[in-house]
Amino acid sequence: MVTGFRFPLKFVADLLVWGVAPVLAYLVRFDGRVPAEHVPGLLWLLGIGLAAKAAALLVYRLHHQSWRHASFRDTVQVVRATALVGALEVAAGLAIHTQLPLPRSALPLAVLLGAVGLFGMRAARRAWFALHKRRGAVPAAGGRRALVVGAGEAGHLVVREMLRHPTAGLEPVAIVDDDPAKLHVRIDGVPVVGRLDAIPRLLRDGVVSEVILAIASADGALVRRVERLVSDVDPGIAVRVVPGVYEVLSGDVGVSRLRAVSIEDLLRRPPVPIDLGPVRGYLEGRTVLVTGAGGSIGSELVRQLVQVGVARIVAVGRGENSIYELLLDLRRRGATTEVVPVIADVRDRDSLNHVFARHRPEVVFHAAAHKHVPLMEANPEQAVFNNVEGSRNVVSVAREHGVRRLVNISTDKAVNPSSVMGASKRLSECVVKAAANGDGMHRVYVSVRFGNVLGSRGSVIPLFQQQIAAGGPVTVTDPEMTRYFMTIPEAVQLVLQAGALAEPGAVYFLDMGQPVRIAQLAEDMIRLSGLRPHDDIEIVYTGARAGEKMFEELTTELENATPTTHPTVFVARAPDLSGARLEATVAALQTAAREGDGERVAALLREAVPFAGAGACAGACAGNGEAGRGVGAARA
Repeated sequence: MVTGFRFPLKFVADLLVWGVAPVLAYLVRFDGRVPAEHVPGLLWLLGIGLAAKAAALLVYRLHHQSWRHASFRDTVQVVRATALVGALEVAAGLAIHTQLPLPRSALPLAVLLGAVGLFGMRAARRAWFALHKRRGAVPAAGGRRALVVGAGEAGHLVVREMLRHPTAGLEPVAIVDDDPAKLHVRIDGVPVVGRLDAIPRLLRDGVVSEVILAIASADGALVRRVERLVSDVDPGIAVRVVPGVYEVLSGDVGVSRLRAVSIEDLLRRPPVPIDLGPVRGYLEGRTVLVTGAGGSIGSELVRQLVQVGVARIVAVGRGENSIYELLLDLRRRGATTEVVPVIADVRDRDSLNHVFARHRPEVVFHAAAHKHVPLMEANPEQAVFNNVEGSRNVVSVAREHGVRRLVNISTDKAVNPSSVMGASKRLSECVVKAAANGDGMHRVYVSVRFGNVLGSRGSVIPLFQQQIAAGGPVTVTDPEMTRYFMTIPEAVQLVLQAGALAEPGAVYFLDMGQPVRIAQLAEDMIRLSGLRPHDDIEIVYTGARAGEKMFEELTTELENATPTTHPTVFVARAPDLSGARLEATVAALQTAAREGDGERVAALLREAVPFAGAGACAGACAGNGEAGRGVGAARA
């Protein structure tokens, strides 16, 4: 229902130009002079046409279109309106031509002239606006000559935006693309001058002073290639990127949206498909409790839970400042979901019992854990208190209070562990599985493993950033050490997805893509800072630390990994400790930890979860290849 005209002048202009089309068609048909006997037919056609055209303008909302930004979608609407009205006019004319003389050739000509008039007004307004804006704009001081990488849709949009907004100080002068079909063509007057390998030559010749990567679907390998081609010539030359494929598809790509290449861009992977239907199915309208809610993963869990329609979130954390910062962040984002902050420690079972009794959570995400491998090697009893006993507390209290779904956040270091931390997390998986199938009940208690997350607290990325800012050196343990990486939001999305897979006691792991050499990561980060690795910033190799593996694993052949219904989530069917043995192991670990006997703790962990040993794991993984290190084992 139309309540008013937003742009009445546009409505009048459209109706006038479209309405006179039959008159013009008759004048063309009769060489400028309409015979008297044809005037009644023309008047009849004008009357019936004006009514139909006014209705079509309202139905298709053509008067709401922005002429100076006329788009393909606007063009489609004009075509639909003119085709519908034209068909009605032609049909009516054919029906009454025996009563009134109507020249048949004038009818389709009137339709064509009407469409030309509507299109012409929009094209003229858009061209006038572009010309006026370009002439009236004053280019920003120090304007930069830009090279656009990519001659596809994103490249076209970026070139057009730079031409429309000269005040941004960017002038597109050349485009490169590896597609042979796009070579030597022009996009809005800007030539495609060669393949990506031409970038160094263009930079050395001074043709361009800035590079814009405008391939929204570019993977990490392509981003790294462009960054290296540029930095090898001059690390000081800026490389900027189009934010992402979804912004290109929505048309939300402008000069102001370009940004510097980030470490996430260098590690880009194809977008992970997320099926929100099952996720909303078990979360929407529920009360959800998150332990470790102030940490990197826990806080992102809370942020994403807000977006899937949960009724209430109980955010449990030991550090009051991290919970306070989480609440501030949610407030800045305008979150309206009720978030209950709770300062509690998972090692305190009585406190957990009070929290569960008061808030009655229906779903639990257990993200609280100690995760630093070297620190847990030095303090093995704390790994027991937090990762083993804390997990058992959360799981047992959840079971006592009738929680039917619990997701335990685990780690790839629990696979074939070489450290106290990894072994303690493997035991937490066993605890979850035992609770899922205990008492003859089948609760959806599961564990989810993934590797390193970019930007998480204590990860290598912030450390490298600090070392580069200080002028180096950047410390890397070993030139061949590799790790899997995933962004925090992506990891949490897959955790939520795994929670929808209802196999009690399952240990899920995520497809982490290809492992990344830490040394290569360090070099890329140095280049991102506009410096040269080994010249401006030294890289020092310090040797593997206690408990560290050379190559991380997501599963082993013994775990008989199989696919799930989700293409990037797999289930590891690991051999677990029996109920009685698990209880005895946990009890012995608690006793040794309370006595401060770290050596006894480590020995018990090795007995319960046989260690690979850092050196042994390096050899085994190297010998087994990709299938032994990652998701390839599940797909073999």
